Amino acid sequence: MQVAEKLSITLPAEMARAIRAKVEAGDYSSNSEVIREALRGWMERERKLVALDAAIARGVADAEAGRVLTLDRARNELKKRIAGKRQA
Repeated sequence: MQVAEKLSITLPAEMARAIRAKVEAGDYSSNSEVIREALRGWMERERKLVALDAAIARGVADAEAGRVLTLDRARNELKKRIAGKRQA
């Protein structure tokens, strides 16, 4: 069970209107629910960016260490992967 903590925040009028509109439209049952959903989306985006940064760092490290393929070899390997997926 997660412990809830009450926060008081100040938002620009446009953001407050957008939250209220979602609740009034019946998309969410409360202002808090809108905020929680928005924060979950933000946290997921942050998680994906961290993973992307790590993948880029691995790619740069591979390139700097000389672990690279020529364009022709990479294209051929990609074609083989695609052909293998079509057969499966």
